[in-house]
Amino acid sequence: MKIQTILDQIDLRSMALPEFQRGYVWNRNQVKGLMDSLYRRHPVGSLLVWVTQTDNAPARGTEALAPGVVKLILDGQQRITSLYGIIKGKPPKFFDGNSSSFTGLYFHLDDEIFEFYAPMKMGDNPMWINVTELMKIGAGEAIKKIISITDLKGNITDYINRLNAIDSIKMIDLHIEEVVGEDKTVDVVVDIFNRVNSGGTKLSKGDLSLAKICAGWPEARDEMKKRLNKWKEAGFYFKLELFLRCITTITAGEAFFSALKNVDTPTFQKGIEQAEKSIDYLLNVISARLGLDHDRVLGSRYSFSLLVRYLAQKNWKLTDYREQDKLLFWYIHTFLWGRYAGSLESYLNQDLAAIEEIEGGLDRLIGLLRQSRGDLRLNEGDFKGWSRGARFYPLLYMMTRVCHTKDWESGIDLSAYMLGKTSSLQVHHIFPKALLYNHGYQKAEVNAIANFTFLTQDTNLKVSNKNPEDYLEKYAAMHPGAVESHWIPMDRNLWKVENYHEFLAARRVLLANAANDFIESLYAGNIPEMTAPMEDIAHRKVKLAAGGISSPEEEKLILDCAEWVENLNLPSGELSYELCDPETGEPLAVLDLAWPDGLQPGLSPPVALLIDESREVEDIVNKNGYLFFTSPYDLKHYVNREILGMVD
Repeated sequence: MKIQTILDQIDLRSMALPEFQRGYVWNRNQVKGLMDSLYRRHPVGSLLVWVTQTDNAPARGTEALAPGVVKLILDGQQRITSLYGIIKGKPPKFFDGNSSSFTGLYFHLDDEIFEFYAPMKMGDNPMWINVTELMKIGAGEAIKKIISITDLKGNITDYINRLNAIDSIKMIDLHIEEVVGEDKTVDVVVDIFNRVNSGGTKLSKGDLSLAKICAGWPEARDEMKKRLNKWKEAGFYFKLELFLRCITTITAGEAFFSALKNVDTPTFQKGIEQAEKSIDYLLNVISARLGLDHDRVLGSRYSFSLLVRYLAQKNWKLTDYREQDKLLFWYIHTFLWGRYAGSLESYLNQDLAAIEEIEGGLDRLIGLLRQSRGDLRLNEGDFKGWSRGARFYPLLYMMTRVCHTKDWESGIDLSAYMLGKTSSLQVHHIFPKALLYNHGYQKAEVNAIANFTFLTQDTNLKVSNKNPEDYLEKYAAMHPGAVESHWIPMDRNLWKVENYHEFLAARRVLLANAANDFIESLYAGNIPEMTAPMEDIAHRKVKLAAGGISSPEEEKLILDCAEWVENLNLPSGELSYELCDPETGEPLAVLDLAWPDGLQPGLSPPVALLIDESREVEDIVNKNGYLFFTSPYDLKHYVNREILGMVD
């Protein structure tokens, strides 16, 4: 079937996407590769579609399907969506993703390459042709424009042939394989989908379960996304699958999505409301009691699947603040020790069974933690990690908020500064990176957790890269007790760069002791109940810097990539780099891994690696002149090709 015909069938809704398909995930490099292959008439693979009755077809979108039968795309969504966007100049109705991946594609008539629009490079150069405009007006009109240009240096016949080659991409035939038959149920089709996509991302049981729910209630996904968008506006980014897991534990009392097969639509609708109410409560209390007031410091998201079930069983009325604090004690330890980082469903089911009988459920939960961990106390060795680790970074932020840590310039408790409200807290290297690198310390030492503290943006800028021997002495005199409140050892010899290792060792002891004191006070119920009303943080609307590392798995990918680049003797990347407005200093986005000065400082553009980030983050990075990559593979390809001049 010709590509143009496929696109027309999408407009007629006789071809669509199944509900269980994920959104559009291709990046610009993949789009360029597809167009280059089609331009050169290289094979780009066939499509696989599921031919099924329109009635009850689990298709994405709210528009009515064509009557009779519909073809649902199982394999080829990314290719067809990219072509639709380039040829029609807009995303298809079923689109869910980042349209900038296929917007603004240009072709160079002499070099025969595809690139995305760059004003400095292409603005006044008639050799760069807008591909979408060419597709819309046709090769004939485009050829007239080219002929009118008097300073063309190449062969006009070559230019005409090249324009025709691009325009005629619309008429290329793509082979379509069809899955047909009454026996081809959703379960069978998903199995087929996973087989043909063996090299890509598999459909999860959550995708399948949601597809079945949407077949009976098409608005289910949109209703869930409304809640996700509400929390996003409040500064918290949850994935659809996590929210579905919470609904599953509330409605079925189990971790496995397969339990939803027995959940009818009214029960699922009620489950959405109950899960929303529970998550709102958790965000409010975790923010108020632990100071974890934004997405980057919200650890152990999958523990929410257990917590929402516990709250629903208690009808959202805990006995008193002691029960609440004991619940928070359990929550903290789940992100410190990665309770759900491994076999999520197995551990979650074990924990759900522990609270099935609500009386004594919390003690049984904590008992299971002790059984797997032994001693729940932290020791100085636990703070030996480096980078902004997914577990101990939130702990350090929490301690800053709850232990009356003071700002060095103002002397005010940092608990008074809530992100998105009055000011923002920023990570500060106590020993500046440049100072440590100049003295021969390695990256893992420079970015040790024990070298981090949090300051307000103003104070962080004033301290900048000053030597701790100088600035710590100044602040110790200005506000007695302020330096100590950051668990910084007050032995002045430890503030010398040559004694950096001894400084880290001493600070790790102070951090461990302070953390144990606070966490154990939660368990013992020693902290007085809050007298001020709890802020409804789950419904706030704030502008926070979106993005950042959100899971141990993501962190490992990023750290491995950072190490790979460093082993090539290229500049070290900045982990969780905060991109700020150059004029106002306002944080715009948090980049997983960034080289603000480029991989060849002064010679190449700034570069960022963004893993599973939103379109918002990608747009911000793009507007600020960054090249960004959404996978380590693409970044490595760029490094090999553009920086090292190699073929990878």
